[in-house]
Amino acid sequence: MAPMSDPLPALRVTSLIEAVSYMFLLGIAMPLKYWWDSPMAVRISGMAHGVLFLLLVWLLVRAHFERRWSIGRISLVFLASLVPIVPFLMDRRVSAWIAATPPRA
Repeated sequence: MAPMSDPLPALRVTSLIEAVSYMFLLGIAMPLKYWWDSPMAVRISGMAHGVLFLLLVWLLVRAHFERRWSIGRISLVFLASLVPIVPFLMDRRVSAWIAATPPRA
């Protein structure tokens, strides 16, 4: 069985996409639901955001076990995902962490 691909680049991209989906959910879908009585946007974007969040958590777990990222670093990325704009602010730091992480043996 071939090894799975490196989780770190996927983690970075997923973090940014998940942040966009969160901002869309809060900034567009929720107002549509509560101000214009249109819940379909929340159903669709909420499901997409949920799937992306679960993927982010899975990639964080893989980063910990496969690439030996510390619990502190994992926790910081996880907590950043809970506030919509923070993943964009942390992107440079996450990129530096990825570059500094030695390749798998």
